[in-house]
Amino acid sequence: MNKHLKAIAALLVLAASPTVMHADELSEARVKELVYEAIRENPEIVLEAVEILRVREAQAQAQTQADVLSDQRQILEADPNAPVLGNPDGDVTVVEFFDYNCPYCRRAMPVVQELLEFDPNARLVYREWPILGDGSVFATKAALASRNQGKYEEFHWALMGMSGRAEEASVLRIAREVGLDIDRLRADMESDEVNEHIQTSMELAQALGFSGTPSFVVGDNLVPGLVDAAKLIGLVEGTRTSE
Repeated sequence: MNKHLKAIAALLVLAASPTVMHADELSEARVKELVYEAIRENPEIVLEAVEILRVREAQAQAQTQADVLSDQRQILEADPNAPVLGNPDGDVTVVEFFDYNCPYCRRAMPVVQELLEFDPNARLVYREWPILGDGSVFATKAALASRNQGKYEEFHWALMGMSGRAEEASVLRIAREVGLDIDRLRADMESDEVNEHIQTSMELAQALGFSGTPSFVVGDNLVPGLVDAAKLIGLVEGTRTSE
């Protein structure tokens, strides 16, 4: 029996026979027999058992995420190898995981800009997380490398605002438009700092349970997916009030 079926079976067996201590103490055949008997007599307990498991799994996932947030707070909010926009000394930090080829990340750009314009004490940390192909990796490496020329923010907004996919040719075209030294950029793209940032982003996203971009961390809130400006501003203000 698989893990979930075994768990449901245990719940059903206990419901049918309170004197049974645990389904693992019975043979599989006897467990099935008791389960079928329980279902026949009380068909509604199947839904009840599934709901109990759903709640338990949700609680376990929430606890795991809370533990990760606690353990990884320093690297999430204060990694010296992560770009910071907004107020570097702000009292609330928003962390965004994004990919330059993600259409929802591009739609999030004005949302993030509105937050930074509205709230002078908001601090934005970017986790570049290239998960949508080679073009995304190239764009991420170029953006991170542009920090050495003091043009990350300008280059970032330009890449986010571009039309079409971010690929080597389009990324380098935009790099020239913002005045980057292309030879230096290419060399810096292979630096340890760039590769370390990407690897850390991958590890953090996995630990937090994120499966796509954009994904945000605001205080103790994990926010997968696109949000509107009102919600993002509200999360920041709520975090500030609770601290």
